[in-house]
Amino acid sequence: MGKVVCGISISLDGYSAGLDQTEERPFGDDGSGGTGERLHAWMFETPEESPEEIAQMTAAKAFIMGRNMFGPVRGEWDREWNGWWGPNPPYHAPVFVLTHHAREPQPMEGGTTYTFVTDGIESALAQAREAAGDGEIAVMGGATTVNQFLAAGLIDELRLHITPFTMGAGTRLFEGVGQLNLEQVSVRAATGVTHVVYRVLR
Repeated sequence: MGKVVCGISISLDGYSAGLDQTEERPFGDDGSGGTGERLHAWMFETPEESPEEIAQMTAAKAFIMGRNMFGPVRGEWDREWNGWWGPNPPYHAPVFVLTHHAREPQPMEGGTTYTFVTDGIESALAQAREAAGDGEIAVMGGATTVNQFLAAGLIDELRLHITPFTMGAGTRLFEGVGQLNLEQVSVRAATGVTHVVYRVLR
């Protein structure tokens, strides 16, 4: 059975997005106009320094994400929305989107299919395990979704990309999770980021 992993970029004070998120500013008050540029500069401005970490982001055989990460539509699906990533998302594998509002699966180009899960994180994980076989499953985010999986003891490995600025408020990793026992696997610094990998101990 493959590992359940999470890779997520956070500010030094633990936030993955700021307050007041909108469709035009999906990361809210994030210090870079709501675009996430500052938080993810390590991926886009200096990608040559972190090729392994970037490759890991989409290396899983199945993915899980919250509805807020999938897009800005709230409540019932009252308009067409197929994610932020265009017709050919980078996942190229099944993606299970947590939501309270049912919707038919949405196949995309390149092998990505979005399946909308209305009955909780355990159901999403069971479906992802079936889809991934022996491969890794990645819990993509946002932080609220990651926190649910951490609190339930469902993540095996946490890959943090810590960026050197403070956001001050927003959606914070570890909020409401309680105590965790972690074993540091690796740490590596690059321009504008420190990559830290932890094994989550049971």
